[in-house]
Amino acid sequence: MHGHRDELADALRDSKLVDEHDDWCGEDAHLWFLGDFVDRGPDGVGAIDLVMRLQEQAAEAGGAVQALLGNHEILLLGMYHFGDTEVPSDFGPRSFARSWEINGGLLADQDALTDDHIEWLSTRPLVAHAANHLLMHSDTLEYLEWGDSAEEINETAQEILAGNDLAAWWDVWRRMTTRYAFRGPNGAEVAAGLLDRLGGERIVHGHSVIADQLGIHPTQIEAPYLYAGGKALGIDGGLFAGGPCLVVQLPWEPED
Repeated sequence: MHGHRDELADALRDSKLVDEHDDWCGEDAHLWFLGDFVDRGPDGVGAIDLVMRLQEQAAEAGGAVQALLGNHEILLLGMYHFGDTEVPSDFGPRSFARSWEINGGLLADQDALTDDHIEWLSTRPLVAHAANHLLMHSDTLEYLEWGDSAEEINETAQEILAGNDLAAWWDVWRRMTTRYAFRGPNGAEVAAGLLDRLGGERIVHGHSVIADQLGIHPTQIEAPYLYAGGKALGIDGGLFAGGPCLVVQLPWEPED
C-alpha cells in the first residue's frame, strides 16, 4: 500500500470486502495484509487505521483481518524509537532517520503515530500460515536467523521489538530489506527448502515489485506473479509506482 490508503480501500471494495463507507462487509472471509502500509504515499497511518478498524469489524462478523510486519514498518518504528541515533557499524554512518528519509518516510506519519499504533504494529507477526500457504513480507531466507518455525521467528522478533537494543532493531530492518531468494535457476529448490522448514505448500510474499521481477512497467501488472516452479507467489503490484493494489484469493492459479 505504501501510504495509499484510499486506493487500498478501493481495491478491498472491488473485492467486496468493504462497503461504500470503508466498513467490513466480507462476512466470514479471512484477509491478510503482508505489510508496508507506510512511506512513499500520502497517508500511511491512515492505511494502518483502516486495517485496525477492519480487524475489529471482521472479528465481530465472524471473519478475520490480520497483518504481517513489512520492512517499512520496522523503519517507521525504528525512526520513532531511535531517530538519528547512530547505529554501530563498520560501513559508515547509519541511522534509522537516514534510512527512513531515503526510503520515502513522511513526517506526517510520524506525527500521527499514537501509543495504540505502536502497540499494534510491534505485536504483528513476521510470518504466518493461511490456506496452507506460508505468508511472509520479504522474499528472503533471513527470517530463519530468528528461528526454525513460524512461532519461534515471531517470538524472537517481537522480543526485539519490545526492547530498545538499537543494533538488534537495525538487524531486523537490514535482514528484511533483502530479497530475490527464490529467483534464478535454483529458486524452486530454495523455496521448497524454506517450505520444508516452516511449512506450507507455497510461499506468498510482497516486498519485491512484480514489475521489477519481470522487467516491465508497474502499469502493465494485472495479476500476481507465480514463479520458482509454482512454489512462490509475488503479490506486490507496485501501487506507489502506478501499479495495481492486488487483492489475491488463495489458492491462486494463473488463467489459461
